[in-house]
Amino acid sequence: MMLILTQADWDELQEQASIPQFDNLKLDDFEEITGVPAALGKGCTRSVQLLPGVGLNFYDCEYQQDMLVRAPAHKHDIQIGIHLSGFIYFDAVHPNLGGNCGYFSGSGMSPAYVEKHRAGERLTIVGIDIEPDWLVAFLQNEQYDSEALKQLFRGEAWKAAFYPTVKPAMRSIAQQLWNAPYRGAARRLYLQAKVFELLAMHLDWLADALPPPPDVSGLKPETIAALHQVKAILTTELEHPPSTAELAQQMNLSDRTLQRGFQALFGTTIVGCSMQQRLNYAEHLLRQGDRTVAEVARFVGYGHLGYFATIFKQRFGMMPSECLAGKKSVL
Repeated sequence: MMLILTQADWDELQEQASIPQFDNLKLDDFEEITGVPAALGKGCTRSVQLLPGVGLNFYDCEYQQDMLVRAPAHKHDIQIGIHLSGFIYFDAVHPNLGGNCGYFSGSGMSPAYVEKHRAGERLTIVGIDIEPDWLVAFLQNEQYDSEALKQLFRGEAWKAAFYPTVKPAMRSIAQQLWNAPYRGAARRLYLQAKVFELLAMHLDWLADALPPPPDVSGLKPETIAALHQVKAILTTELEHPPSTAELAQQMNLSDRTLQRGFQALFGTTIVGCSMQQRLNYAEHLLRQGDRTVAEVARFVGYGHLGYFATIFKQRFGMMPSECLAGKKSVL
């Protein structure tokens, strides 16, 4: 039988969990340990505050029955996760995490999601949590301005999430973190060095994984400015987006310059961008849970409910009704 929990249920159970005692585990002053609620299974989480704004977590748990946890939309820091054993399973939003599929997420708002755990499967994860302000200060402004790093800082917008293949070198560092030698200050310095090394690997992966910046050498600065304004219009006028001809007239551009320039600058068509913005906002509204699917479809300019459901599933891998249900607190 599947145990279904909301985030509030999970937090309440976590508060009731006792602090586990291990004969072979000695904690330093900068470490804390919390247990897995006895009603759910066994194990613990060790949390290490390496620096103000940088945390390290070791998850080691095993649940006694299949479990599903519904997480609401929430504010999200920059995170890295490497599974040394076990998986976290998802139907949408994320792929199944574990094995060679790692997790690297920027800061911003995380959409709601449902994660699943299997009974008897030991889950051991090394997780790193970085506050975005700390990373900005650490990297300095000239480095922070790179296109790759901008993906990690989304503010109040939806965060960017990446799933790098866990290379042997990454897994080796995660294992070294798990089995760190030394005690006291030496241990803390060791953990900091390994976390920085793992962060460097992920930043290097991100720089290589993202496509190169667009070639806009043939566009005038005033045209580029107009194209950015067009994208802003498409982002805000979701219910009744203007046509390409209307946008060209408003920006004093020819249809040809508008369409080719937009494709070159943003890597998508005006129609494609408009659809993406409307669907993203539709997903945001459905996650809030206070409108019906039909109301959301009309709000973002789709009068045909069947067509809206089809393109929504193509983009997010689930029906709008499933997205709406994922936001509700249902036991």
